[in-house]
Amino acid sequence: MATRDKNIWILILFILSGLVIGGLLGELAGQVDFLWWLSYGQSFGLETPISLNLNIVQITFGLMFKINIASIIGLIIAILIYRKV
Repeated sequence: MATRDKNIWILILFILSGLVIGGLLGELAGQVDFLWWLSYGQSFGLETPISLNLNIVQITFGLMFKINIASIIGLIIAILIYRKV
């Protein structure tokens, strides 16, 4: 049972790293003329953060996702690498 849990956490780590690295490379590739299509994507989430003031503590919630073609490619590569490991 412990090995199955370990594999799930490794999969989550691979997926997150693939999304982050792919997104970063997509943003960098957007500045190159023939690689502009890698930065094409969509953003979704909270435009303005939600703020909760309790007089003692003020908590601000905000979440924004930005998915582009390069991050999807990074996700696919991360899953393929995970399946090989």
